[in-house]
Amino acid sequence: MIPDFLKNKLLSQYGEEITTKIIEGYQNSRVVSLRINTIKSSKEEIITTLKDNNISYKDISWYDNALVVNTNEDTLRELDIYKEGKIYLQSLSSQLPPLFLNPQENEMILDMAAAPGGKTTEIAALSNNKAMITAIEKNKIRSERLQYNIDKQGAKKVTVLNTDARNLNEYFMFDKILLDAPCSGSGTITNNNFNNFDEDLVNRSIKFQISLLKEAIKHLKVGGELIYSTCSILKEENELVLSSILKEYSNIKIEHLDLTNYQDLPILPTTIEGTLCVCPTTYYEGFFVSKLTKTRE
Repeated sequence: MIPDFLKNKLLSQYGEEITTKIIEGYQNSRVVSLRINTIKSSKEEIITTLKDNNISYKDISWYDNALVVNTNEDTLRELDIYKEGKIYLQSLSSQLPPLFLNPQENEMILDMAAAPGGKTTEIAALSNNKAMITAIEKNKIRSERLQYNIDKQGAKKVTVLNTDARNLNEYFMFDKILLDAPCSGSGTITNNNFNNFDEDLVNRSIKFQISLLKEAIKHLKVGGELIYSTCSILKEENELVLSSILKEYSNIKIEHLDLTNYQDLPILPTTIEGTLCVCPTTYYEGFFVSKLTKTRE
């Protein structure tokens, strides 16, 4: 059963009709999806391999290198294309933030909460493996896993820092920053699995998110772009966190996301125009994405 405090938060934020859809999304099993690693492979090669193994697939309208496959992850892990790092098993929603970051060759990019590396290696692929990426993970075991995935995917210009992202050297400055912030995970719940999900987790997440955002702003160049995303659908971790930052920093503003190519997404209403919140469904995890820009020091 969904905890009462969560249901009440959803009802207060979204109303009864949308809350019912969200709860249905929690109860559905999610599809298996992957990202084609264009550093090492091509869509044609991956599709050929899938067909040779009698695995059917479905294209995704908003990203040519994302596929939904009609098999389980264990089967995919047995394939050479997985073992060689030519594909990365990644939920569709988690592939969105790097697309909105739009990394370019030779840009200095910071991934502030990078493990296990799905978004880091996607940034590398999107920049033709030519962006200079700093990927941070404070947990030693998770940072080792991050490095493993970076090497496996062939991402060449990535430096992994095993440190707390809130303690970066003040001289580090970046053109673009991805902060896919640690959160309550209120968008990723499946099959009514609410273990360890409570109000204290939400409150602790909010404090951490705000502290990370403040650190990110310190290291963003003037004119730079910051993607703030979470796998939460709660306003407290998304719009309210942004609102507190916008009140404190007059040099930070919301940049509207261009959603022209994302009409197929199951979108939830947000209270800040230009941000995106994805509803949990069979295909998607609940996910929030926003873009901030720094107008001056």
